[in-house]
Amino acid sequence: MKTLKNDKLSKSSTLKKRILTALILLPLALIAIFELPLLYFAVFTGVVLSIGAWEWGPFIGFCNKRRRIGLMTVLVSSMIAFAYYTGLFSHGKIQVFHQAVEYAIWISVLWWGIALGLVISYPRSARFWRSGRWIKGIFGLVTLLPAWLAINVIRGFEYQTDPQSGAWLLLYVLALVWAADIGAYFAGKAFGKRKLMPNVSPGKTIEGMLGGMVASATLIFIVLQTPLFIGYNGLDVVWISLLVVASSVLGDLLESMLKRQAGIKDSGTILPGHGGILDRVDSLTAALPVFTCLFYYAI
Repeated sequence: MKTLKNDKLSKSSTLKKRILTALILLPLALIAIFELPLLYFAVFTGVVLSIGAWEWGPFIGFCNKRRRIGLMTVLVSSMIAFAYYTGLFSHGKIQVFHQAVEYAIWISVLWWGIALGLVISYPRSARFWRSGRWIKGIFGLVTLLPAWLAINVIRGFEYQTDPQSGAWLLLYVLALVWAADIGAYFAGKAFGKRKLMPNVSPGKTIEGMLGGMVASATLIFIVLQTPLFIGYNGLDVVWISLLVVASSVLGDLLESMLKRQAGIKDSGTILPGHGGILDRVDSLTAALPVFTCLFYYAI
């Protein structure tokens, strides 16, 4: 009885920390999205995802600082190379239809298709990659770099005609993922019985995933009543948005699989109640490139 009471108090404390941290992070995210010039926004998101690279180190087996810094250096160098090559330094934003960006986004979507297979077949799939540090390092690069490209491409949407268009579009994608996370959390708590993928993440349930989809679908309906997607086919917006939500679940499951294989509970401790940066952006690492690919290149 005492242990049960302590567990409830612990969960309540964690929930309070999660809410408090979210209340602090949300205004910071909104300020960055709506107020930062594109170049500074690219730097800001680069720093965030570079911390994600630091946290990726233990997935690979990099426990010392030197190797983890090396992983961060590879990611930052790749970001700078893309920024230079695609016009961020000269034009102030990443060129959406630059061939290098297009290839990177499509490669990312291909990677997430492979990741789906790895997650579904885990733990059998682990025999192909668990001993290969360089393979898990590539996993990190193709997860984090395209996410950085995608978030900046979305932020730069129609920037010349309306500097805030991309901000609202990006906020929509983030809100889709946030709604799915919140809906899944509360639906899972209230109705969760059937495990979604017990070998990967025992805490996630099918009912929770469906609750997340319902929450996101509600958001899609509300946003379609606004001017954000005027000129676009509403059905296209719906199917793209639902695929983005589904991909966000995959992003979460991929990190859960890597943490499980590495014997890690959280990717870090930088965010009280949430864990690390990767624990907060794992869903977005899949959702952002998938949205960018479908929105810019598929319709």
